[in-house]
Amino acid sequence: MRSLSRMDMLMNIKKLVFVILLGMALTLVSCKDDVVEMPQNPNLVKEAIYESMQEWYYWNDQLPVSLDVNRYRTNDELLFDLMYLQLDRWSYLTTREEFNKAFTGQNAGHGFGFALGEDDRLYVSFVYEESPAGKDGWQRGWEIIEINGKPIADYRRAGGYNFELGENRPGVSNSFTFRLPDGSTTTRSNTKADYQANSVLYKNVIETGGKKTGYWVYNSFKATAGLSPNRSTEVEETLDYFEAAGIEELILDLRYNGGGSVDVAEQIMNGLIPAAADGELMYTNALNEEKSNLNEVYRFEKSRDIALDRLIVITSRGSASASELMINCLKPYMDVVLVGQRTYGKPVGSFPLSQFNTVLAQNDVELVPITFAIANAAGNAEYFDGFPVDIPAADDPSANWGDIKEFRLASALTYVQYGPATANARLRIPEDKWQMIDDFDGLKKEFPVY
Repeated sequence: MRSLSRMDMLMNIKKLVFVILLGMALTLVSCKDDVVEMPQNPNLVKEAIYESMQEWYYWNDQLPVSLDVNRYRTNDELLFDLMYLQLDRWSYLTTREEFNKAFTGQNAGHGFGFALGEDDRLYVSFVYEESPAGKDGWQRGWEIIEINGKPIADYRRAGGYNFELGENRPGVSNSFTFRLPDGSTTTRSNTKADYQANSVLYKNVIETGGKKTGYWVYNSFKATAGLSPNRSTEVEETLDYFEAAGIEELILDLRYNGGGSVDVAEQIMNGLIPAAADGELMYTNALNEEKSNLNEVYRFEKSRDIALDRLIVITSRGSASASELMINCLKPYMDVVLVGQRTYGKPVGSFPLSQFNTVLAQNDVELVPITFAIANAAGNAEYFDGFPVDIPAADDPSANWGDIKEFRLASALTYVQYGPATANARLRIPEDKWQMIDDFDGLKKEFPVY
């Protein structure tokens, strides 16, 4: 692979910014087209991982000066030993294909999520429309009472659940028994398949307190494959919808949004930011000391006739990465009110490193470690404990999207109509209670789905 100039690197970092965010390497040229394939040499790959970490890792000053890679059985074992575990919970290894698929919503599986209700029962929390579950008509609010003939309690483990659903590949089947909202039960056999995931799970305009209030459930910042620059047609259509409706308030529901493309996050922010912030600082990113010449500044470019004085965001511990980036970047310019539960806490980002290392590229090893920190216009870059909420409210997955009695939506609507003094705190929930994001690691933690 040819060496990259500083401008090339800056362009790639801009396109691939925020670990989970990046513009998905769809703009990158495959090294397979340029170089002759060579047999995989495990030690060469491990050495390439170590060298790349020394060059790009945000905490590279915490790495050992020298290392015998022969001590490690696997690449993952090596990476874990190199991670600065005091702060790093996110660096991972994958393949270029899996990375690119994830950031454009090309999934394999059943296509739905789980969440615990206030009664400690398990419910379908969301469903992707084109997934096997979506095509079978599953809905948020269905209680899951059995999986493969075993009651849910049998899957409980210390600190969470292990649902034993098998590999995420087409052809794997599981059986689910549901209790529906009308009290009836149904058993469905569902077979995993490839599908295109949608990010917009629900949108509507609700009249409350004499105001037109938009409600937007957004589940991961995914770009539309093939668009350049990296953008989402779903986001464009949703902004069109709210702009045409003339909304005066917006409730943005990010409760299950674990992150995604920073380009798409910028696309949304540029549609929602007040006109007075056009051209103002959005965020700065800082790489390690040796790469500080690549640090960059990004500014808002107001794109929509949507006039909001504040943004109400529904969050949980499943709200991470690009979700937190958006909250942090908007806070200096508008009132951002958080309803629900404290966010995950990820003020750092990454981009894939095979583009800078021939051995990784030739062996199809995509290394995605933490490579930079992000600060908003006020200089806030330290939210490893997440953002606390203004209005605590429990999740209520027994209610479908748009149900105005659902705890978090009801609290947000009460705030819109009456202000903070009467926005009831609904059922505080323990910070350590199991959530779906806890069942995933690495790339899948960015886009958690079963």
